[in-house]
Amino acid sequence: MGLTSRARDERAHPLASDAVTWFDREAALCEFQDARLGERFRMLLKQIGGDIGQSIPMVCQDWANTKAAYRFFSNERVSEADILSGHFKSTRERIAAAKGPVLVLHDTTEFTYQRERPDLIGMIKRIPKNNSRRLDGKPQTYTTCGILMHSSLAVTLEGVSYGGIWVMTV
Repeated sequence: MGLTSRARDERAHPLASDAVTWFDREAALCEFQDARLGERFRMLLKQIGGDIGQSIPMVCQDWANTKAAYRFFSNERVSEADILSGHFKSTRERIAAAKGPVLVLHDTTEFTYQRERPDLIGMIKRIPKNNSRRLDGKPQTYTTCGILMHSSLAVTLEGVSYGGIWVMTV
């Protein structure tokens, strides 16, 4: 009989402990300006991690929790670096405990948006419009707006993920 996903996770990550959930391990090393923000983050991580892939309103289940989640993510004292810091530290620990080679995979993802004012979100590139030309003979283009996200993921040779080690958006 095959291993359950939790058993696979525990076997794949040598620092895992039966008494501590992965939420606690990842969030324990986060550095927030205020301890209350850390507590709120741990609660949100448990809610979101308990139903991965669902929207925030679905995992929060009521308006008060949903509003609190959105308030947390829009808080000026909470940054992407704060949220990811614990995970990156946990990933470094898993890599340090690895018995064999660890591969670092890199990826760039484009998030594109349509905007009337491209300057508000950022221009990714200009794309020619169906071979059409302006009156001066130059090709007509349209602007693609959005964000580029560069990330790195550490994995074993067997494909077991140790976690993310770097994310940057531009």
